Amino acid sequence: MRALSCHQPPHLVVGRGCLAECAPQLAEAGARRAVVICGATRSSVAEALLDRLRVVEVAAVLWAEIAGEPTIDDFERALAAARDVGADTIIGLGGGSALDTAKLVAGLLDDPRPLRKVFGTGTLRPRRNRLVCVPTTAGTGSEVSPNAILLDERDQSKRAVISPWIVPDATYIDPLLARTMPRAITAATGLDALTHCIEAFANRRAHPLIDEYALAGIRLIGAHLRRAVDNGDDLEARDAMALGSLYGGLCLGPVNTAAVHALAYPLGGLFRVGHGLSNALMLTHVLDFNLAAAPERYATIAAALGAGPRLCAVDSARAGVERCRELTRECGLPQRLGELGIPRTSIPQLVDSALTVRRLLDNNPREVTAVDAAAIYERAFGPYDSARC
Repeated sequence: MRALSCHQPPHLVVGRGCLAECAPQLAEAGARRAVVICGATRSSVAEALLDRLRVVEVAAVLWAEIAGEPTIDDFERALAAARDVGADTIIGLGGGSALDTAKLVAGLLDDPRPLRKVFGTGTLRPRRNRLVCVPTTAGTGSEVSPNAILLDERDQSKRAVISPWIVPDATYIDPLLARTMPRAITAATGLDALTHCIEAFANRRAHPLIDEYALAGIRLIGAHLRRAVDNGDDLEARDAMALGSLYGGLCLGPVNTAAVHALAYPLGGLFRVGHGLSNALMLTHVLDFNLAAAPERYATIAAALGAGPRLCAVDSARAGVERCRELTRECGLPQRLGELGIPRTSIPQLVDSALTVRRLLDNNPREVTAVDAAAIYERAFGPYDSARC
C-alpha cells in the first residue's frame, strides 16, 4: 500500500443546526473582523450568520456578488473587499463557487502575487487568517478539500489552485441549509458528489483508505438523491446527501477525479454550464468508455448503487452505468448537450480544452486520446446507442 497524505479541516462539525456553533466558536478563537463571501442573492442564512457574528462582537461584512461559475474577476473583487476591511477571518457560505472564491481570498489575503502566478499545485504560502467554509448545497465537497477552481476569462478555461493552505480551519455541514435548494440544484450538485466518489474509486491513484469514503458516498447518494430532489424537507435524505457530499470531498485531495471532470470543465468554461450539470451530462458517457479498463472496480460501484449482480463483472458494471443514467433522468436533468444550446460543431474546441486538463486525465483508468474525447462528446450529443460503446 502506497503512502497517502490527507489534508482535512482540523475542526469539522456535521449535523442539523450546527451552523449555530460557528459564531461563538469564532469569537472564542479571537476573530474580530470577518467577511462572508456568498452568491449574488442575499439569503436568510447569510443574514442570520451576520447577526450571530455581530452578537458575539465579530464585525462582519457580506460580499455577495458571485452570479455563476466564479471567475478571476470575482476573486479579485472579493479579495479587495476583504483587504479594505482588514479581515482576519474569511467565511465562504454557499455552493462551490462561493467556497472556492473564499478559499482563494484567504490563501492570498496577505500575498501580493496575482492569482495567475499561483495556479497549480503547492504554490501557496502559509496563511495567518482564519478560513471557515459553510456549504449550503450537497455536492462540491469544496468545504473539506485542498482544491479551488476558477474560470480564467482570458482563454475561457477552468484553472486550479491545489494547496493544503486553502483547506479550511473549520467547516460546518448543516443539512438544514439545503432544505430550500431548488430541485435542479439539488439534482446537479448531488450528481457532482456522486461523480467525485465514482471517479475516486475507479482511479489510477485509488487507495484503500479513500475507497472506503468513496463507496460510502456512492451508497448514500445512490439511495437518497431522488428523495432529496422530490422532497426538500425529507431530512433523512438531506442528512444522507450531506454525508455523501462530505465523503466525496474527502476523496478530492488525496486521489482527486478523472476524465468525467476533465471533459466537463470545457462545458463550464466555454458555455457557462454549471459544474454539477456538466458532470451529470458527461458521467455515463465517460463510464461507458472506461468500463473495459476496470470492470471489477465498476462492478463494485454498481453494487454500491444498488444495481443487482449480473453473470460477469462487465455486465454488472454496465448495470451500474445504467443506474447512473436512470438517476439523471429521474432527477429531471437534461440528457443531451444540444438541449443546452451547445452546437455539435464545438466538439473540436471542447476536445482541445479537455486535453489540457492532464492532472485529471492522468488519473483516468483508460487513456483518453483526442479521438476518444471527440467520440465521447459525440455520444453526449446524439441518442444513446449501447452498440456504439
